[in-house]
Amino acid sequence: MEDDTIAALATRAGEAAVNIIKISGNKSIEIADKIFVSKSLKKLAYIKTYNLLYGNIIDKNELIDEVLISVMKAPGSYTKENVVEINCHGGLAAVNKILDLIIKNGARLAEPGEFTKRAFLNGRIDLAQVEAIADIINAKTINSLKIAANNLKGNLSDEIKYIRKNLLEIIINIEASIDFIEEDLEVISYEEIMEKVKKIYDELVELIKNEEKGEIIKNGIKVTIVGKPNVGKSSLLNLIIKKEKAIVTPIPGTTRDAIEEILYLSGIPIIMTDTAGIRKSKNIIEKLGVKKSISELEKSDILIIVLDNSKKISEEDIEILKKAKEKKCIVCINKIDKKSKIDKAQVENYVKKNFIIEISVLKNLGINKLEEKIRDLTIGKDKFEFEEKIIINKRQKIAIEQAKESIDSAIKAIKEKLSEEFPALDLRNAYNFLGEVIGENTSEEILNGIFAKFCVGK
Repeated sequence: MEDDTIAALATRAGEAAVNIIKISGNKSIEIADKIFVSKSLKKLAYIKTYNLLYGNIIDKNELIDEVLISVMKAPGSYTKENVVEINCHGGLAAVNKILDLIIKNGARLAEPGEFTKRAFLNGRIDLAQVEAIADIINAKTINSLKIAANNLKGNLSDEIKYIRKNLLEIIINIEASIDFIEEDLEVISYEEIMEKVKKIYDELVELIKNEEKGEIIKNGIKVTIVGKPNVGKSSLLNLIIKKEKAIVTPIPGTTRDAIEEILYLSGIPIIMTDTAGIRKSKNIIEKLGVKKSISELEKSDILIIVLDNSKKISEEDIEILKKAKEKKCIVCINKIDKKSKIDKAQVENYVKKNFIIEISVLKNLGINKLEEKIRDLTIGKDKFEFEEKIIINKRQKIAIEQAKESIDSAIKAIKEKLSEEFPALDLRNAYNFLGEVIGENTSEEILNGIFAKFCVGK
């Protein structure tokens, strides 16, 4: 299968100014030459790599489309194979016809992510860079794009290779002392080994520490606004997102369904959800809305509980506040422009004082402070210079955590002065776990799972 020549549409299907069809494999240039006639009558096989030819796609002397074709000869291409890209007019009919001709002449349709898989298998990129390509495609913000671009450049790969190199040197020294125990050879002392191993352990801890913040920057965080009816939830949503997304009326129970909007706060995607007011109701539709609110509440990463400053805390408020102990939570005491009747001490029984904010949606008071608190709960108070950090994903984190645990086991073995075989085995395991990050020893199942996430043309 890896020797097959593959083809796929690399752009989104449908009406467009231009579509690109990509062909990769040993026969890609030969296949393209069978269906393409250049205006200069030159053959693609004889042009230099990274050059374009202008001409027509022909099927038995019938003109199909006017195209530009680029040629990238092995190994100087994305897949390290011969690659041809056909720039044709947008539209399904032209694309399907050209693809049909390519397949009839010896290619097959590519599987999802197969171009990138070939780039990986042919050694052009490692697995961490493969995942960085997926992150670039899916990037929602400039910040997430920069993280992905840094990893594609090789920041993470270089760090993992550096750590593995240092690990391997330690392993070689330890195993040399085992193999030549009776020889009069100078070997590294346990004290020196401990110092080097601890340094590697600290480097892994630093990589793991930033994973959660990186995932938040890449994928966003779900923030749900909850509270009783008519406390100002919908008005608060509209104020934060700066548009009239939710219907606002003085009639309790206006919001019957969850209303979702994405905004960007300090470059972090925030999926903000306004929910139906939580209260007991006999109205069937309102009951469904309340049920949906509770479901959204349970799925959220951060809760914003809105209370009414002009009223005493009710049993319904208390029931909502109890949820605060299960989640990261901010309490907004709204309507501070009105006379206060709320007992703030009661609120402090459920939420820390520094996460209780007094606001007035009507007067636009306290909203900046609310945004600060959301940021504090996502990436912390300190400025997070993500461009200076190496950001890993969850799969990579698991492998690095396993490596860290193996190194921790090696440290314990060294402290207990166990024979060299024990730390050597642990360090060898750590070396292999780190290899999984860059794909040097990763299971076929994991590889297939990663490439399946790509579109067919990538």
